[in-house]
Amino acid sequence: MAVNRQKLKLLYLMQMLLEETDVEHGLSMPDIIARLGEQGVGAERKSLYRDIESLREFGLDIRVYHRAPAEYAIATRDFDLSELALMVNAVQSLRFLSERKAKSLVNSIKGLASSPQRAALDRQIHVEGRVRLQSESVFFAVDCIHQAIAEKRQLCFVYCDYDVNKNRVPRKDERIYQETPVRLICSEGNYYLAAYNEKHARIVIYRVDRMAKVRVSDHPASRNEVIANFDVTKYENRSFSMFGGKAVPVTMTVAKEAMNAVVDRFGRDVHVVAIDADRARVSAVVMISPTLYGWLAQFGSQIQVEQPRELVEGYREHLQNILETLK
Repeated sequence: MAVNRQKLKLLYLMQMLLEETDVEHGLSMPDIIARLGEQGVGAERKSLYRDIESLREFGLDIRVYHRAPAEYAIATRDFDLSELALMVNAVQSLRFLSERKAKSLVNSIKGLASSPQRAALDRQIHVEGRVRLQSESVFFAVDCIHQAIAEKRQLCFVYCDYDVNKNRVPRKDERIYQETPVRLICSEGNYYLAAYNEKHARIVIYRVDRMAKVRVSDHPASRNEVIANFDVTKYENRSFSMFGGKAVPVTMTVAKEAMNAVVDRFGRDVHVVAIDADRARVSAVVMISPTLYGWLAQFGSQIQVEQPRELVEGYREHLQNILETLK
């Protein structure tokens, strides 16, 4: 059936304003008439004034910019250019996204911008060459995790490691893990699952991209105080690269050269007492793990662990083991 294109005028007008205009870039009335003509739609100035007013009533923030000539443009969008650029950068930083999926998401974000804004975003986009996953199975796993959490059921999966040939190998002879999913966490570009392990009666962290054969179990999820009181923000502040471990209060002497890194890592609320102009005593809660030792080692003598002795001895043994490999 033939379509009366004249009836589509208002939609074409809205589309061109959304796609081509913003605060800095507008369309003059002759531009609008010409573009409608390209779509086979005739238009007069008086009718277009009424159409623009209708779109304003509909909710579009269309303004007239008195340039030479006067231009019409969408002045307010759901996201400004800086916010769109922030979303693009966030997508680019996520290692669990494959290159294809990253490009797809970036294109979706660009669809929220005007054509001049899309050109500006294109100059900032760089997806190729980043370290990314080769599989998009992580999205299936994420869907299963969300379903299990929503339906309050346990999750079954096989957990994998990489062997010396870069092959993903299931742990423990493909033993099926059955855990209660608690939270999905995005940290340092990776997706992690915080799950309650009944055997150890605690929260355990799993990398989602290392989970295989993921499915929702028929068993109901566990319910207890450990799950109810799990604080993901507190966990992230205490752990390093999401490695779990024993949480202990730590006291460190920190040189002023390392204070930026300490505040970045523990936040502005970390407890600090100045010793003198060059040093401070910092108190925090951390989880003992190899990644904590690695973080401390990069600062050399600028960070000295005072307490607890368990951490001091573990850190010393970690460094000695490294030295042994260099002989």
